[in-house]
Amino acid sequence: MAASSAGAFAWVSFPSMPTRRVYCSAAHHDGQLFVLGGCGGSGRALGAAEVLDLQAQRWTTLPPLPTPRAGAATLAVGKQILAVGGVDASQSPLASVEIYHVDEGRWEKAAALAQPSMGIAAVQRDGAVYVLGGMGADTSPQALVRVYEPAKDHWQPLPSMPTPCYGASAFLQGNKIFVLGGRQGKLPVTAFEAFDLETKSWTRYPSVPSRRAFASCAMADSIFFSLGGLQQPGPHNFYSRPHFVNTVEMFDPTQGAWSKPSRAIRMREKRADFVAGCLGRYVVAMGGLGNQSCPLDSVEGFSLTRKRWELLPPMPTGRCSCSSCPAPDLLFVIGGVAQGPSGAVEALCLRDAP
Repeated sequence: MAASSAGAFAWVSFPSMPTRRVYCSAAHHDGQLFVLGGCGGSGRALGAAEVLDLQAQRWTTLPPLPTPRAGAATLAVGKQILAVGGVDASQSPLASVEIYHVDEGRWEKAAALAQPSMGIAAVQRDGAVYVLGGMGADTSPQALVRVYEPAKDHWQPLPSMPTPCYGASAFLQGNKIFVLGGRQGKLPVTAFEAFDLETKSWTRYPSVPSRRAFASCAMADSIFFSLGGLQQPGPHNFYSRPHFVNTVEMFDPTQGAWSKPSRAIRMREKRADFVAGCLGRYVVAMGGLGNQSCPLDSVEGFSLTRKRWELLPPMPTGRCSCSSCPAPDLLFVIGGVAQGPSGAVEALCLRDAP
């Protein structure tokens, strides 16, 4: 059911994770939230694997990941949870792929990627997993695109992305995978490209108008959003420092163009390194870093109906660098950094959801 107003939202606080962590990966399957890997206070990759039963509000510790990892691409495919790539305890990119069998309670090593890779973008469609981009052991951004079918345990290469990058956002819309944002080294990428799953070909769309690091992306109603971030000073402005922005740029594929900058649709808060997602008829921005001395707890939602940002209930625990995971009528914010690695697990929900 679509949210009728900002008052339809509320936060649900779940029991904290047994393991406090940042850069963990999460997947939702059948009323259970699986949280894998990440980094603890030492900064080393963890093998911790834990699952939260949402109804019972109880955590269970699972057998650890065979390969400790942080920042893996994680997806639920049927009754399997896949952990793809990421970085190991020595901060090196991983090629290994591991599958947790939910019914059997065990891990299995799967076919590895052709090259080690961190910062992979991933989506699934009809039981197949598509992974795009990443960064290799030589720190170069990758343009690799691969598809994995669990029944065959095989990675098939697909045509490479026009623009290599890592840490991008990938969205499945119809027969296309749209890739937005990401980085090349320390530089934000403005490329916006789509891979057609039927023709196996790439299309370049107009680039994101402004270059911002640690921006967040979302898709709602087939419209793509690039939000906030850290604006880099221009090449000739030697005295300016990077600064937080509340920029909102929207792309409508039917018009083929990005919206013109408008003060009317800027976010209320300048923020970077925050969680963005879609819930009901709202695009939401949660937490992150801003001009305050500690992570933000503020939350705002862009009403797709009213075309404006509205204040939503604040996060119970202000954090940045969080992981997120959508579930029916819920948007989870997991771990991250408060004063140190956090164990908080909280979800924004629609109170009037059926």
